[in-house]
Amino acid sequence: MFGFGPAELLIIAVIVLLIFGAKRLPEIGKGIGGAVKEFKKIKKDLATDEAASAKQKHKASAAGQNASDGIEAKVKEKVLEQMPGMKKVMDTKKKVDKAKELLK
Repeated sequence: MFGFGPAELLIIAVIVLLIFGAKRLPEIGKGIGGAVKEFKKIKKDLATDEAASAKQKHKASAAGQNASDGIEAKVKEKVLEQMPGMKKVMDTKKKVDKAKELLK
């Protein structure tokens, strides 16, 4: 595992224990587990969306939208939704962009 032996892993574990303490380790593990679960869910959602967009791309090749642009936008949107208060900011940004478009 990355060239680490049992002694190095034990030293890293002791350092982590000293830094965070025994009470915080379960919380940290729970947070990391939740993050991994969320990333797997996003990956699964993107795979199904990618398959659906591939079908649509074959049906309507004139649309010209690159599949990677759609995936990047969806990942960006999912990540930003997870941040507290970011949804309000994104909604406000959309409204400002819409107003700018109307003023042109």
